Amino acid sequence: MSEKKKFTLEYELKSSPRILFSFISEPNGLSQWFADDVVFRDQIYTFTWDDEVQKAKMLSFKENKMVKFKWIDDEPHCYFEMEIVQDELTNDVALAITDFATDETLKERTQIWDNQITYLLSVIGA
Repeated sequence: MSEKKKFTLEYELKSSPRILFSFISEPNGLSQWFADDVVFRDQIYTFTWDDEVQKAKMLSFKENKMVKFKWIDDEPHCYFEMEIVQDELTNDVALAITDFATDETLKERTQIWDNQITYLLSVIGA
C-alpha cells in the first residue's frame, strides 16, 4: 500500500469568512454540505453519509480562519484542513483544502472535494 501524501486544493467562494466558518466548523453547518449528518459529542465529530460513518477529532481551529480535523482511524500523519483565505487587496475569499491521499486515490479524493464544494456553493448561494 503506498503512503498517503498531502495535497491542497483551493476554491473561490463568494462568502464572508464569518459565514463560511460556521459551515466548516459547526455540526449544523457541516451537515448541510459535507455529510448527511454530523454529530458532535465528547470532543468527537461523527460524520454520516448514507450508510458510512466516520469519526474525527478537531485538532485545531482559528475563529473565522481554519479548522483541522483528524479521522480517528486514519494514519497518524494524516489530517484534513479547511482554511479560509482572504485576499487583502480584493477581499476575495477562497477555501483552501488540505488532505491526504495515495497516488491511487488522489484523483478520487479531488473529485469528492470538487463535488462537496460545489454543493457548499449552492447552499451558501455563492
